[in-house]
Amino acid sequence: MFFAMTTALNRALMQFTKRAESGDPSTLMSTFVDAGPLFNLLNTADHQIVFGRRGTGKTHAFIYLQRQLDTAGDWAVYTDLRNVGSSGGLYADESVPLAERATRLLLDVLAEIQSAMTTRALQAADEDDPRIDVVRALRALDALADEITQVRVTGQVETEESARTGTRSASGVAAEVSVTPSLSMRADDESSQEQGRTVRRTGVETHYVHFGGVGAALRRLTEAFAANQRLWILLDEWSAIPLELQPILADLLRRSLFPTPSIVVKIAAIEHRSRFIARRPGDYVGIEVGADASANVDLDDFMVFGSNAQTAEQFFRELLYRHVVAIMSADRFKGPSPPISAEQFVAEAFTQSATFTELVRAAEGVPRDALNVVGLAAMAADDDRISITDIRSAARRWYQRDKESAVVVNAEAQRLLNWIIDTVIEGKRTKGFLLDPTGIDDDNVRHLYDARTLHLLRRGISSRDRPGVRFNAYALDFGCYVHLTAAKAPQTLFQAEGEDGPIDVDVPSDDYRSIRTAILDLGRFYNPAAYR
Repeated sequence: MFFAMTTALNRALMQFTKRAESGDPSTLMSTFVDAGPLFNLLNTADHQIVFGRRGTGKTHAFIYLQRQLDTAGDWAVYTDLRNVGSSGGLYADESVPLAERATRLLLDVLAEIQSAMTTRALQAADEDDPRIDVVRALRALDALADEITQVRVTGQVETEESARTGTRSASGVAAEVSVTPSLSMRADDESSQEQGRTVRRTGVETHYVHFGGVGAALRRLTEAFAANQRLWILLDEWSAIPLELQPILADLLRRSLFPTPSIVVKIAAIEHRSRFIARRPGDYVGIEVGADASANVDLDDFMVFGSNAQTAEQFFRELLYRHVVAIMSADRFKGPSPPISAEQFVAEAFTQSATFTELVRAAEGVPRDALNVVGLAAMAADDDRISITDIRSAARRWYQRDKESAVVVNAEAQRLLNWIIDTVIEGKRTKGFLLDPTGIDDDNVRHLYDARTLHLLRRGISSRDRPGVRFNAYALDFGCYVHLTAAKAPQTLFQAEGEDGPIDVDVPSDDYRSIRTAILDLGRFYNPAAYR
C-alpha cells in the first residue's frame, strides 16, 4: 500500500527505535544530532564524566563517538557497565567485602577491554591494518589477561601437603626418589618401615590488582599503535553500579587506566546517582571531579526547553527529521520519499508550528520521551496532521505508561507529588518551582526526579522573597501535570481525555517570573504542624 505524505509520516513516527543500544549502528550514526558544541566537548583527549538524565542520549552519544574515533584512526572500546561480569548480583552481595566486590568489578571491566581489543587486533591482522603492530598488541593483551586472572590466597582456602617415607631391604637393591611433594625410596628387602605426615592449611582466594603489571601491559598495548593514536575507554551506565562501590571502582580506574598517557577514559553517569569520591583526612579514594577528570558536559544543558527554547526546538526538529528519513528511506517502507528538510517535515507532520513547540515542551529535554510522545500522538492522529490536542493527550498517556508506575510504588513520593500540585503549583499557576540545591538529596525528591516526573530547568536562580539565596529551578513533568490536574483544571486552552470524558486542561509555561515566587519548602511537607 502506498500512503499519502501525512499518513506516511505518521507511520514513520510510530516506528521509531526508542533505545540507542537496540538500534542498527548505521541508523544510530545517521540519526545522531550534535547539540551545540556537544561532540567537540566529547572529542577532547581528557578524562571526562558526561552527565545526563535517563533518556537524554548518553548511550547514543557514546556509540556515535566510538564510530567517529574509529573512522578517525583511534581505537575506542564501548562498555555497558550493566552487562559487565558473569553475575550482576555479586556486586550487590553485602556478604562479600566491599573492596573485594570493587576489585572484581574492575577486573571484569579490564576483561571487557582486553576481549574487545583482542578482537579488534585479530580483525586488524586480517585486514593488514597499518595502524597497529598486531604481534606486539597481542603479546601485551596476553600479559593483561595474565594480570586479570591473578588471585592471592589469604584467609580460608584448604590445601593439603603430605610426606611419606619407607625402606625395604633384600639381596638386590634399587632406589627411587620422587618429590611431588612425596618422597619415596625402594629397595629389595624382606623388612620394611613406613612413616607418613599430612599438613592442612586454609585460606580465601582473593582477587587483587597489581597496578604496576596492569599499567605495564596497557603501556605496551598503546606502544603497538601507530604514532599519535589513542585508546578511548567509554564506560556507559555508571549509575547502575551500587553506590557504595562507585568511589572504590573510580579509584581503581584512576590508578590502573589514568596513568597511561595514550588512554582516554569517558564515563556516562546520572549526576545525583553517582559518587565518584570518598574523602578521608589528607587524602581521598576515587576520582576528583574537575581535577582527575573534567565534568564539563551535561546533556540537559543542550536540550531543556526552559534553558534555551530556540536551541531545544532546533535539536528536536533535526532529531525527529533524521529518524523519519532513516525509516522512510528503508526498502521495506512503502510510501512517498521523505521530506527534503526538517522544516518541511514539521510543516507536513504538524497542524502548526505551535504544535511542534508543544511537543518540545512535552519532551522536557529528554529525547526518549519526545520519541515516545510523538509516536503516540501520530497513532491518535492517524491520517491527519498531529494537533496540540494529540500532543497533550499523548503526553498524558506516556506518563501513565512509563512514569506513573515508578511513582506509585513509593507512597511517600506519591504524596509529595500531590502536595506539590496542591500547595505550590495550583496556587501559583505555574508548573515550576524553586528548590534549595540540597533538596535533590531528599530521597522522595530524588525518586520523582529519577522517574522523570520532576525536571531540572536551571541552576542558581534568585528569588524575590529571599534575596541573596540561590535555588535550582524545577518543573513538573508536562504529562504528569496534565494527568494530575485533569479533574480539577480550569476550563481553558484545550481538551484532554479524562476518566469521564473530555476535560479542559491548561498547561502553564515555564515562566521564570512565576517560578521565582514558588519556593518549595520541604519542611512544610514533612512537618506541617511546625508552620501553623
